[in-house]
Amino acid sequence: MKGLWLLAAAAILAAGPVRAATPPETLVVAKNIDDIVSLDPAQAYEFTSGEVLANVYDRLVQYDADDITKLAGGLAESWKVSEDGRSIAFTLREGAKFESGNPVRPEDVVFSFRRVVVLNKAPAFILTQLGWTPDNIDEMVRKTGDREVTVSTSRDYGSAFFLNVLASRPASIVDEATVMKNAKDGDLGNAWLNRNSAGAGPFRLRTYNPGESVVLAANPGYHKGAPGLRSVVLRHIKEPGTQRLLIEKGDADVVRDLGPDQIDAVRKAAGIRVAEIPQAAIHFFSLNLKDEKLRNPALWEAMRYLVDYEGIARLLLKDQMRVHQAFWPEGFPGALTDKPFRLDVEKAKGILEQGGVAPGLTLDMDVINSSPFMDIAQSLQSTMARAGIKINLVTGPGSQVITKYRARNHQMMLLYWGPDFMDPHSNAKAFSYNVDNADDAPQSTTTWRNSWLVPELSKLTMDALSEKDEQKRLAMYLDLQKRVQASSPIVIMFQAQNLVAMSDKVKGYVHGPTSDLVYYRKVTK
Repeated sequence: MKGLWLLAAAAILAAGPVRAATPPETLVVAKNIDDIVSLDPAQAYEFTSGEVLANVYDRLVQYDADDITKLAGGLAESWKVSEDGRSIAFTLREGAKFESGNPVRPEDVVFSFRRVVVLNKAPAFILTQLGWTPDNIDEMVRKTGDREVTVSTSRDYGSAFFLNVLASRPASIVDEATVMKNAKDGDLGNAWLNRNSAGAGPFRLRTYNPGESVVLAANPGYHKGAPGLRSVVLRHIKEPGTQRLLIEKGDADVVRDLGPDQIDAVRKAAGIRVAEIPQAAIHFFSLNLKDEKLRNPALWEAMRYLVDYEGIARLLLKDQMRVHQAFWPEGFPGALTDKPFRLDVEKAKGILEQGGVAPGLTLDMDVINSSPFMDIAQSLQSTMARAGIKINLVTGPGSQVITKYRARNHQMMLLYWGPDFMDPHSNAKAFSYNVDNADDAPQSTTTWRNSWLVPELSKLTMDALSEKDEQKRLAMYLDLQKRVQASSPIVIMFQAQNLVAMSDKVKGYVHGPTSDLVYYRKVTK
């Protein structure tokens, strides 16, 4: 049987758009997966990567498919917070095993957290904000019993924030024995984990072919029970029209990147339903202040009035976006819902003239060469031109655009941002914190990537993080959002809303507001 379903999954990848329906024990998802840079939990920092890792790795605590609104035990069956709130002792779930068959041990937790800190890849800051360094990590994460590991922080945080950090992607637990067996040249298995997996989640990574597919195989020994299907195939299908054909012909079970026209069409098709799912992703464009001509706050303000917010959201993209102009998504506690900006070309012209911005400004804007990014970019190009700003679109696949952004080699960037964990500090740290703007001090924040040094906002960000009173803390995040909204080189425009088309045969598909909350464990057909 195993050979048969693996062959079936392989046949799906080789087949063209016209073929028979998908195999009964395989879920086929058609989506754009070219944003993947890494599949190592210590490095992965992209939307599709997060989705894959959420199904392959478990964490000590996590928002699980059973209820994505509640933080629950993952590999930990229980935990106890110390009186001072700076340590949490976790008791590991008895009998939990990795895909290799190796038992999950306290040593694996220690190793997993230590390798994230030592490798210091893009998402490492999520854990190092707990005060962890290569020098103190062995004191901060310790085996304290046969099934117990104690995790500590050097900083004064509330336990809610602490646990949310430990539920984040880089806190995924990996199998030390398997990873180190495949380590080379001191990389702690990083190269190997980009194409393989060593997790204790409901699936394992069977194959990853960049620009083509990701295939997940069920882990029958998963501690919460075997998945309902034997495999999941993510096919890289960038074109919305092709995705529509696949779902209508039965060659895909779920499609994820349909445009407005395709959505209208599939709503009328028999055997297909469309789910409308609010997302945490914030869409914005930003200016890199390494370029001196982009440092004028008058330019930032004028550009806020050169976006056709309602036209893009309602007419161009229909239900795919909602207008949102603050860095924390609507629907989460502490979100600012004010929308003070609208398209006003004449007002923008006046701001530019009064602010001394020379006419005829020409800028290159990097953009992912797929929908909805190109649709938004072309609208911006049109409205900016009406105020005398020429935008040249520099297009490329998601991985290329994101890599360029991380290197700060752009002038203007159209991109998106999703929270790394379910706490407002996640986005506040990204949009209102930067204390070191040097090129050799890379930070996984959009402030640093746009060379925007913000010492005052940085202090307010950390003050909010330390506030123990929840209501006061949320009020502080509202103030931060207002400040960034009013004057920054980052223009936040929309909050994404996913329209997921799927076969009526698909049951149990879980799709939360972030890529880390897309789960396949409970799916049946």
